[in-house]
Amino acid sequence: MIPYWPSATDTAVPRMNIIEAVNSALSIAMEQDERVVVLGEDVGKFGGVFRATKGLYEKFGPERTMDTPLAEGGIIGTAIGMALYGLRPVAEIQFADFIWPAFDQIVSELAKMRFRSGGQYAAPMVIRTPVGGGIKGGHYHSQSPETYFIHTAGLKVVCPSNPYDAKGLLLTAIRDDDPVMFFEPKRVYRAARGEVPVEEYAIPLGEAKILREGADVTVVAWGAMVHEAITACEKVAGEGIDCELIDPRTLLPLDIDTIVESVKKTGRLVVVHEAPRTCGYGAELVSLVTERAFYHLEAAPVRVTGYDTPFPYTLEDEYLPLAPRIEKALVKIAAERA
Repeated sequence: MIPYWPSATDTAVPRMNIIEAVNSALSIAMEQDERVVVLGEDVGKFGGVFRATKGLYEKFGPERTMDTPLAEGGIIGTAIGMALYGLRPVAEIQFADFIWPAFDQIVSELAKMRFRSGGQYAAPMVIRTPVGGGIKGGHYHSQSPETYFIHTAGLKVVCPSNPYDAKGLLLTAIRDDDPVMFFEPKRVYRAARGEVPVEEYAIPLGEAKILREGADVTVVAWGAMVHEAITACEKVAGEGIDCELIDPRTLLPLDIDTIVESVKKTGRLVVVHEAPRTCGYGAELVSLVTERAFYHLEAAPVRVTGYDTPFPYTLEDEYLPLAPRIEKALVKIAAERA
């Protein structure tokens, strides 16, 4: 087994949660590049509803850490204009569930700006937003909308699972010349902790990470579900099932090669995600793997996902694909032969 996240030998390296890692990345980016600005609801004096922007208002002032009206279309439309005029805005949507008033701005304008201008204009901006369930937020504060944006050509889509990746991926995203959707799993905002260097570092987009090496089943999960998958993999290891766990980190561009090579070794694939099953990203991953490694499969690929219903409040733990559901899928697929 290999470490889940990097572990530094230097005892001076602090431990951070995802919120603190995001805050560190934003602070570094703003210090290094005066074109980087932050805008969104309550991101200024209040420091954001989850405190991801705490202290930035005091450090960089109201012209670079801007509170906006409660108007997502206005936030994103303004940020697009800033990007076209040379700034590098980082726009926060308070919950991913509230992003829909800005959907047209994102998919019709932002994502197509480079294409429609024949490459003359880029829109280098990041849209940060917390996603997923696990906080008893009900159906208006718990959704996972990644597939809508993965389907949109011109966008890049990132979803870190831990603090180290969150900081390195966010710094890369801010410096990218194309728009990046940066989805932050709020269920583990503070629960996931790890060593994160104070200084800057960058993690390239489009590189998956093998969190656990194994020979029997390939498991792919991202965001908060990585932690559930870790628990499930460790549980079935006691039953003699050796799982290889992969965190894509970047959903688009996708490091499909790492996933395919793993499936060629194990012959089995289980994909885990919070979003509903129908047309979820798991379906695309299964298709991509089947196209590339069909003759290596020893069993039909399996998806462990949310259900095709609005996200429930009282039955939240029944909806989420938590470790017990993943365990059942791993035991079942390990026993099957194509």
